[in-house]
Amino acid sequence: MKYMVQQPLLRSLAAACVCANLLATPARAADKLVPIFREETKANKDARMAWFREARFGMFIHWGLYSVPGGIYHGEDVSKNNRYGEWIMNDCKIPIAEYAAFAPQFNPVKFNADEWVKVAKDAGMKYIVITAKHHEGFAMFKSQASGFNIYDATPFKRDPIKELAEACRKQGIKLGLYYSQNLDWHHIGGGVRPSEWDPTHKGDSEKYINEIVIPQVKEILTNYGEIPIIWWDIPGGVITKERAERIYKTVLACNPNIIMNNRLGGGYMGDTETPEQHIPAQGYPGRDWETCMTINATWGFKANDTHFKTTARLLQNLIDIASKGGRMLRLERAS
Repeated sequence: MKYMVQQPLLRSLAAACVCANLLATPARAADKLVPIFREETKANKDARMAWFREARFGMFIHWGLYSVPGGIYHGEDVSKNNRYGEWIMNDCKIPIAEYAAFAPQFNPVKFNADEWVKVAKDAGMKYIVITAKHHEGFAMFKSQASGFNIYDATPFKRDPIKELAEACRKQGIKLGLYYSQNLDWHHIGGGVRPSEWDPTHKGDSEKYINEIVIPQVKEILTNYGEIPIIWWDIPGGVITKERAERIYKTVLACNPNIIMNNRLGGGYMGDTETPEQHIPAQGYPGRDWETCMTINATWGFKANDTHFKTTARLLQNLIDIASKGGRMLRLERAS
C-alpha cells in the first residue's frame, strides 16, 4: 500500500506553530477518577512534564492494517456509516481469519521515516504519537509476543516504529506510542465492544493481559530508546483496577519519567486529560490536557473520505487550544 501525509495543511500551520503548539483525545470526568498509582512531589511532576508543557503541537499518526480495506468491505463503501476507518473490523463484523488475510496485502514500500518526521518538524510540531497497536490487534512493530505484526505477517519485513524512533532522535522530535490495551479484536481474550462476533475470539482475558499486553508494552518501551509518552485508549472492559496497576508498574519499570494519558482504566487519573474532536470551553484548570482532532472525518484511512477541514479552521483550532493552555495532537493520516 502507498502512504500519504497531508503536507500542504501542515505547511500552512507552520507560522502559527511558532507561537502555539498542541495535543489531544476524549475527555474523562476528572471527578470520577482517582490518582491511585504514582506519588510524586509537585516539583518532581513539574520537571517531568516540563517538555510536554512547552511542546504544544504534535502529530498523531493512525496507521494500521485497516489501511488495506481503506473503508471499503466487499465492495461497499462503509464511509457512509460515519464510523472511523480503523473500526472497520468491528463495524462490519469481519471474522478474525478473514481480517488477518489483509496482512499479505500490506506492503507500504514508500514509507520514509525521515520524510515524515521532517514534515512534522517543518510545521513546528515537537512530538509525534503513532499507533503501535490499535484495536484490530495488529502490531506496527516487530513483536516477539505475537506474530500478528508488520514485520512477521506482511511482505514489508521492516519495523516502522524503529525507523521512526531513529528519525525522531536525529531531528530532535519526541516519539510517543499509542497502545490499545483493552480492545483487541484479534487476540483471544482481548476486549470487544459491544459484543463478540467471532466465537474463536472468546477466551481468557487474564492470559491476554499476561501474554500480549504486558510483553508488548515492555517491547515498545525498551526496544526503541526512550519513549516519553504512552497513549492508552478505551478504558474499562478487560482492564480492571488490578490489571491496570500491573500494567502501570510495568510501564514505570521501563521509564519512571514517562507521561501517560487518562485512558488506561482501573480508575487511573493519568497525567493528561484528552478531549477528542472538541475544544473544552475553559480548558482543564489545574490539569494538563491535549485535544486530539482529525483533519477530515476519520482517524484510520478511508479512501473516500475527502471531507477535510479548511486551513483557516485548523489554525483557529490550534490557536484556541493554545490560548487555553492545552496541546493539540493533530492527525496526519497514513494509508
